[in-house]
Amino acid sequence: MKKLHSLVELLEYAKEVGPKRVSVARAEDADVLEAVDRAQKEGIAEVILVGNADKIAETARSLGIDLSRFRLVDARGGEVEVGLAAVELVSSGQADILMKGMIQTANFLRGVLDKERGLRTGSLLSHAYIHQIEGYDRIFFICDPAFNVAPDLNAKVKILNNTVNLAHSFGIDNPKVAVLAAVEVVNPDMPCTLEAAALVQMNRRGQIKGCVVDGPLALDNAVNVEAARHKGIISEVAGQADILLVPDIEAGNLLAKSIVYFAPNKTAGLVLGAKAPVVLTSRTDSPETKLLSIASAVVLSSYKA
Repeated sequence: MKKLHSLVELLEYAKEVGPKRVSVARAEDADVLEAVDRAQKEGIAEVILVGNADKIAETARSLGIDLSRFRLVDARGGEVEVGLAAVELVSSGQADILMKGMIQTANFLRGVLDKERGLRTGSLLSHAYIHQIEGYDRIFFICDPAFNVAPDLNAKVKILNNTVNLAHSFGIDNPKVAVLAAVEVVNPDMPCTLEAAALVQMNRRGQIKGCVVDGPLALDNAVNVEAARHKGIISEVAGQADILLVPDIEAGNLLAKSIVYFAPNKTAGLVLGAKAPVVLTSRTDSPETKLLSIASAVVLSSYKA
């Protein structure tokens, strides 16, 4: 497939490889309904709305959305039960993608992680934000800004593998990975720099495949060629990173939200490492972000390694 350089291109590509079936847990959220309605109209998704049918209908009426084009599953239990009903549609093969609606994240994930009916693979679940930022000629993947609080070296390997697979689905055959830290040198007093050096060596020895890893790199050296040159950093990755692996959830969350609120951008977000792509966005995210997240899931679902 062609390499995608923007989330605008992503949406167009999702139309080519879609539609995919999307199961929405507690679908009575207005922004979610708006996003899935557009996704269905764009031809990237066939949507199954799971939740209180009366509330879904009420919200749809307020938005002028015709529910006759959707499959509706009336589920009226608590959040955990409704979330699990949506998950089961994916685990049973009736849907390809799971999406969070008006449900608490913890309750949503209980369904995903259910031992009997969930979407466990034995791999680590991780989150990636996907950003198109004005002024750059490529997409950035930030991992993990939402799930793993303080990942150790083993967890970072799994987070990286999840995100590299996502980048591959976007046509980025050999993504450049910057392992971020506050500095670009190994400092024994900063454990994240030691882990960065270990990840680089693991990549060189073939333990981490499908990408080029360098680090530790400060953010400026990772994304700006001139900054890297000024500091004398010679690297395939420096200034040209596609994937930004952050040291912990605080750094990742701050970086991702700084992009969302301080820069002209388009953004999407996915949970990786489950049997199927999982669209998990914030309630404050725009309908466009939710639509682009669905498109990302459609592209990932279509990808065959």
